[in-house]
Amino acid sequence: MLRSKEIQEQMRELNYFVYKSGKGYKAISKALELQQTTVRAIIHKWRKHGTVVNLPRSGRPTKITPRAQRRLIQEVTKDTTSSSKELQASLASVKVSVHDSTIRKRLGKNGLHGKFQDENHC
Repeated sequence: MLRSKEIQEQMRELNYFVYKSGKGYKAISKALELQQTTVRAIIHKWRKHGTVVNLPRSGRPTKITPRAQRRLIQEVTKDTTSSSKELQASLASVKVSVHDSTIRKRLGKNGLHGKFQDENHC
């Protein structure tokens, strides 16, 4: 199921203040045009954390930006004999510092394992 757009912080705060005034989930849901589960989740978040702002998510941040990844894939498809060390140096020229194993992993996730062969060369 697809996620919907993020609810603005002001709307989340309003949700909580309406709840504090004594309204129930169903009444808040109708008044603010939100789903009841969303109303419940916002109130639960306030009770647990004392805030309705987005909290940092768990997990390690990515080392390579989407823009750098596109550049990497472009270079590999242009020159299929590039090594990960050469690609690392190329990314360093645009101030993206990543380990060569990170480059290999990222290429592998995009289906470019080992020496990439273009379909025209087969």
